[in-house]
Amino acid sequence: MRKLLISTVIAATAATGAFAQSPSDTAKARRAFFTLVGFEMSTLGGMAQGKIDYDAELASQTAQDLMTLGGYTITDLFAPGTSNDDLMGETRAEAAIWEDMDGFQEKGMAFYEAVVALNEVAGDGLDALRPAVGQLGGTCKACHDDYRASDF
Repeated sequence: MRKLLISTVIAATAATGAFAQSPSDTAKARRAFFTLVGFEMSTLGGMAQGKIDYDAELASQTAQDLMTLGGYTITDLFAPGTSNDDLMGETRAEAAIWEDMDGFQEKGMAFYEAVVALNEVAGDGLDALRPAVGQLGGTCKACHDDYRASDF
């Protein structure tokens, strides 16, 4: 009983904390999440473009890092009131995200599916890595084209 009570208190506290974030803090967290995605993509993109020597172990680990990020539930990072219309100068997330949440979620699913495909081939050589990175990058671009402002 005690464990159940403690678990309930912890869960309630965590849920309260998530909803207590300010719009600015939410936008900062969202930018931080996508900075991590970009960080991992830069390694894989560098390999695919020949700017970084291909390393099967590094490619596999980087792809796994993206898989970990892809499994993160980002719903709370897209709270209403956190678009660039709401927080000028703080975010590039366009209001179109909230106007077309279904389309936005479809693009998120395409990203996740591309990350899964990348994980299947990342360690199999540069010829396998290049198209998978290209596919993943295409999902990023598709979302950016529709839902991300070019600047703050």
